[in-house]
Amino acid sequence: MERQQDAFTKRSARSASPVDVAGTGFTVLDRLYSDDGKMGEALGGSCGNVLVSLAMLSRSVAPVLALGCDEVGDQLVETFEAAGADTRYIARRQEIASPILAQQLDITSGQHWFSFVCPETDEKLPRYTSIVAQDVEYAADVINGCSVFYTDRLSEAIVEAMEAAARSGAVVYFEPSAVDDDALLSRALSLTRILKYSSDRLEDLVGSAQMRSDAVRIVTYGAEGLELRQSGITAWCDAVRAPRVRDTCGSGDMVTVGVIDWILAQATQGAWNLDSLRSGVIAGQRLAAANCAYAGARGLFERNDLELVRQILSGEIAPLDLQMDLFD
Repeated sequence: MERQQDAFTKRSARSASPVDVAGTGFTVLDRLYSDDGKMGEALGGSCGNVLVSLAMLSRSVAPVLALGCDEVGDQLVETFEAAGADTRYIARRQEIASPILAQQLDITSGQHWFSFVCPETDEKLPRYTSIVAQDVEYAADVINGCSVFYTDRLSEAIVEAMEAAARSGAVVYFEPSAVDDDALLSRALSLTRILKYSSDRLEDLVGSAQMRSDAVRIVTYGAEGLELRQSGITAWCDAVRAPRVRDTCGSGDMVTVGVIDWILAQATQGAWNLDSLRSGVIAGQRLAAANCAYAGARGLFERNDLELVRQILSGEIAPLDLQMDLFD
C-alpha cells in the first residue's frame, strides 16, 4: 500500500528526537450536550485526553493516530498542535471519517453518558479507527525513542507498537476499557508495566492474568478510590474529595496524567516500585478531584493557567483549597 501525500500531516525531513510519551488509541471529538442543548465540543477519548493534557504540561508528546481527511480531523490535529504535541505521526486517510462521540451531561448530578448517535439528528456518528502496521513503521523513531508508551485500545498494529516500545525500554502503560480478542490481550499484558482498569468491568478478565514480574496494576473502584497491586503486595488510595461535582468525565484520565507525569519526573532518579508510584497516583487523584468542578474532560486545564495545575499535582494546593469562584 503506497503512502499518499494527503494521507498524513506535514512532517519535516529530519528524524524525530526521543519523546517523553508516544501513544495511540481512543481519540475522538467529544460533543457535549446538557438539557439546554449543545454546550460545546472538544478533543476527547481517554488516549486523546491523556496525550493532550501531558503536552499542555510541557511534556514532549507524539500521538500515533488514524484520522479522516475532514474538518473533525483538522480540529483534533489543531488541538494537539496548540498543546505543543508533535502531530507528524497522525495519519489522515480519505477512506475513513474522524470519530465523534456525543456526551450527555446532567450538571445537577454530575452524571454523564455517551452515545455514537447524534442527539440532534439521530444519525450514527463515525467510530474510532485503529492505526495499521504502516503507521507503526512510519512512527518507529518515536515509538522506539519514547520513555512511556500509552494505549487504551488493542489491534494487531497497536500490539506491534507496544512490543517495539517495550524492546526499547519504554514503560508500557495500558488502560483497556473493553477487550474482545483474548490472544491480543495476552500479548499486550505480557508487555505492560502499568495496567489500569476498572474493577467492575475487567477484573474477571485480567485480574488473574500473567504479567511481567515488575508490573503494577491500578484497579479503580469509582468514587471509593483505587488499589495498587504488585507481586502480591497491595496498597489502597482513598479518593480525593472534589470541591464540587459538575462532571466526572475525564476523572480516570486525570489520574493517568498524574501517574505518567510522575514517572517522567523520576526518569533520572532510578527505579520505582508500587510504594513510590503511590505518590504519582495521589497526584493524579488530586487532579481528577479538581477537574470534577468543570464540564468537560479537561475543564481544569481550559479554565486555569498551568501553574495552578502544577500546584495541584505537587500538592501545594489541595482541590478543596481552590477559590470556588473559579468554578462559577
